[in-house]
Amino acid sequence: MKILDWYILKRYLLTFAMMLLLFIPIGITVNLAEKIDKMLANEVPFGEIVRFYLDFTIYFANLLFPLFLFLSVIWFTSKLANNTEVIAFLSSGVSFWRFLRPYMIGATIVASLALVLGMYLAPQASRGFNEFEFKYLRGNKKDKVTNNIYRQINDNEIIYVSNFNTRDKRGSNFTLEHFEDNKLIYKISAQNITFNPVDSTYLLTSYVKRIIGEDDDIIINSRRVDTTFSFDLEDLTPVTYIAETLSYNDLSSFIEKEKARGSSNIGRYEVVKYKKWSLPVSVFILTIIAVAVSSIKRRGGMGVNLAVGIGIAMVYVFFDKVFGVMAQQSDFPPLIAVWFPNVLFGCLAIYLLYNAKR
Repeated sequence: MKILDWYILKRYLLTFAMMLLLFIPIGITVNLAEKIDKMLANEVPFGEIVRFYLDFTIYFANLLFPLFLFLSVIWFTSKLANNTEVIAFLSSGVSFWRFLRPYMIGATIVASLALVLGMYLAPQASRGFNEFEFKYLRGNKKDKVTNNIYRQINDNEIIYVSNFNTRDKRGSNFTLEHFEDNKLIYKISAQNITFNPVDSTYLLTSYVKRIIGEDDDIIINSRRVDTTFSFDLEDLTPVTYIAETLSYNDLSSFIEKEKARGSSNIGRYEVVKYKKWSLPVSVFILTIIAVAVSSIKRRGGMGVNLAVGIGIAMVYVFFDKVFGVMAQQSDFPPLIAVWFPNVLFGCLAIYLLYNAKR
């Protein structure tokens, strides 16, 4: 590797590291200023706070990884262009593709780090981050899927609950249907279902069991019934952030299991899964865009390059968030939702690279 490659690669990695070291403390400070009152009111142990902000650092870095990289590349490449170093490199006979090579080497290093972070480290940090948030800062509110719960709990049984209160462990409009050979054998319904954690039983009120017969059905009514089921409370009310806390292999297995259960949150889970691969790819795309935008010396200097770069970054975030929400809240394919911003900005990268090379 020549001096030029080492020079650019070193600037690439050091500027990215400095960007992380600059923004992460700012993020911690802002978060702490916002949450300190609740932490003091709940008497959160100091060790828990330290552990939370260690998880927050990894969670925050993984969330904004591409943007930090994008801004850092624009920053140091703009300085090279402003000091006419890029012109000196290219006028010495170095082609633009050759000039781009150390950037791609740096992007490969950062993308590998992003892949490991997303596959293994970020899920652990996300678990600690979210558990702390819901335990101390949100009062256990809205941490679980509690409305219109429709799940296949095994090969033969399907349950439905219209809503479930996680504090009281009580749900309403409960239904269980038992099938054998695709034929309904019996159906249990109750106005309310309440979980008893002492002996892991369920109390059903206004209980009705309909056993399907060949000629006539048998109906059993009871005001209240204590019984057990083959599912536990976590199967009934999974946490909303469960996908973020699983490594890639565990997440793939979890999604297959949830598909068999008929979960309504498959789109949310698959968005998390596909982003583990799309994030490293976005590192290369945003690096190319940043180099193409900032390698030209402009009359306005670095400020113009940074303004253009921030504008592109905001548009990227907009598309990423909008399509992600569409996949989570509708039938929009998660694969398309996750990869569309990369495809769109990949085309933009090719266009900008072509014009910058000229």
